[in-house]
Amino acid sequence: MTSNDIKRGLVLLLDSAPCLVLEVASQSPSARGGSTLIKIKYRNLLTRQVLEKSFKAGEKVDEADFEKRKGQFLYADGEKGIFMDLESYDQFELGVELFEPIKGYLLDGTEVIMGMFDGQVVSIEPPMTVELVVIQTDPVIKHATAQAQSKEAILETGLKIQVPPYLETGEKVKVDTREARFVSRV
Repeated sequence: MTSNDIKRGLVLLLDSAPCLVLEVASQSPSARGGSTLIKIKYRNLLTRQVLEKSFKAGEKVDEADFEKRKGQFLYADGEKGIFMDLESYDQFELGVELFEPIKGYLLDGTEVIMGMFDGQVVSIEPPMTVELVVIQTDPVIKHATAQAQSKEAILETGLKIQVPPYLETGEKVKVDTREARFVSRV
């Protein structure tokens, strides 16, 4: 493929590593005879670093041998998460760097999307929204209009989010996993 085909969300092979394209910008030259530059911001899926790179328009780039597969979160083992590929039933133990950012959204049995490269898991995507129970929050204060518009709640996975003041302990809520944001009651 060429640099003109690069789009956000694509996984390229850069420096022998799979890299997820986060942003793409095209820069036209001001001088005559100059070539258009394609600038990308990407995350190396092996090292988790966010880097930038420029390509000339039409330059050849390699797409990574990257595959997304359905998986399932089985359980947490200390700082690690144990996941299973739902097609092959292989189990993978993922360390802190992949597991830590998403563990607050995962209950045992939650389905995820696993990014595979060379037979190893290099990325995990939780569902867009998850339903979790509020295990601790401040009580409702009736007729308190000078109060803040939200309060902190601790969910069953240990995740802390801001919720509306009317929510009580024991209620189930829907949470957006991209922004750790309250969506609605369930």
